[in-house]
Amino acid sequence: MKKLFGLLVAFSLVAAACSGSDEGGAEATAENPVTIQMWVAFSDDARLGFAEDRAAEFTANHPEYIVEVTSFDSYNTVFEQAQLAIDEGNPPEIIHFFEAATQEALDAVDKDGNPIFQSVTEAIDGRTEILGEEVVLGDVVSAATNYYTIDGQLYSMPWNTSSTTMFSNMDILEAAGISEPPKTWAEVETACDAIMGMPDAPSEGCITWPNHGWFFEQALGQAGANLANNDNGRAGRATEVMLNSDAALDYVQWWSDMEDSGNYLYTGTQRDWDGTSAAFQAQNVAMLVYSSSDTTALTAAGDENGFKVQSSFMPFNQDREYAGNLIGGATLWMTAGMDTATQDGALAFLNYFSNPENAAAWHKLTGYIPITNSAVSRLDGEGWYAESPNSKVASDQLDAAANTPASTGALLGNFVAIRDVVTAAIEDILVNDADVATRMQSAQDEAQSLLDDYNELYGG
Repeated sequence: MKKLFGLLVAFSLVAAACSGSDEGGAEATAENPVTIQMWVAFSDDARLGFAEDRAAEFTANHPEYIVEVTSFDSYNTVFEQAQLAIDEGNPPEIIHFFEAATQEALDAVDKDGNPIFQSVTEAIDGRTEILGEEVVLGDVVSAATNYYTIDGQLYSMPWNTSSTTMFSNMDILEAAGISEPPKTWAEVETACDAIMGMPDAPSEGCITWPNHGWFFEQALGQAGANLANNDNGRAGRATEVMLNSDAALDYVQWWSDMEDSGNYLYTGTQRDWDGTSAAFQAQNVAMLVYSSSDTTALTAAGDENGFKVQSSFMPFNQDREYAGNLIGGATLWMTAGMDTATQDGALAFLNYFSNPENAAAWHKLTGYIPITNSAVSRLDGEGWYAESPNSKVASDQLDAAANTPASTGALLGNFVAIRDVVTAAIEDILVNDADVATRMQSAQDEAQSLLDDYNELYGG
């Protein structure tokens, strides 16, 4: 879950009549192909190129369809542009939204109150293949299935799924007498004391991670604490946030103490994915808590720079029973209102896109977890995990979760704005030495107001 900046508060109530399935429409043929637009929030050559290559392959296999991929530079941008397209009555068939947008996407309706998006489960309607492509939705790994299932249905097709894992420079750790990456906060502190006590200690600190609300959410999940009421918004719409719970204050206080001791490097920039990663790659810090989506790149960077990178679970509070880490990443949503031929083409492509071969290739390219169990089995059978053990850590961490609302993650209106409130509060604590309890109480009040405003519009 990398570089997830802002997001619009919610979809507008739109005027376009783009909901409800139209059973009519022209038949798709090679002479008169149907075009399927797919909008993705990736612009780099590797990830965008993967999507474009899969679209070209599908088009070659199904000449009655043309899949066109449009790239945007962030989740925020694709969300904004999707809203404009919906307003104009010409939305793409497939849109890439990250997990924090789930509640907004579920709540998006047209002027008549009809949903903007179609449930993928409902559209598949029990079929096991569509246009000759095997349906893989039921094979999606449990962590993604649990997060994105609402009222018994997967409304979107999971694609890029990650978690927060830790990357250690084992050359530095071993020089300090540490043979394995630390597992708990206390072990991190002990390791950092040894590392920073060396004559040639890393120049910028012992450990770093981006100041992003996602890490705060991960710590709550680890401690079995919910971010919101009503079972994290899963037993009913979330109406209260809990940014100042004991588990929340414990984590922020530990974070602040680590910074005060000189062990934690704060780059001074919110959501600084690039800066924290660069510090680790330059060996200016020994450990990096980061998105597992960059496992492949970070492991390769260590090889290129002459040090061993070892991935491990995100360290947790040893004073609380570990409940598990959450997912990050995004899914592919399908707009409602397509005719039958177009909808079947979109569904067939979504399932082709994450078939075992493609899901395994995507994982190898990036470090996002293999999204289906069949892809995991394929990789294991190929010997991939024996060759690249770092690549298995995120999947193992997600599999270790207790499958509680806390470890599954929250469904929450105004989620991204609330994340930004957390991020701003933590920066105030790190930079201005604001009192943790006082500052998190003000963040709690601000976040609750944002949720109240959202629910007043969309809560029914």
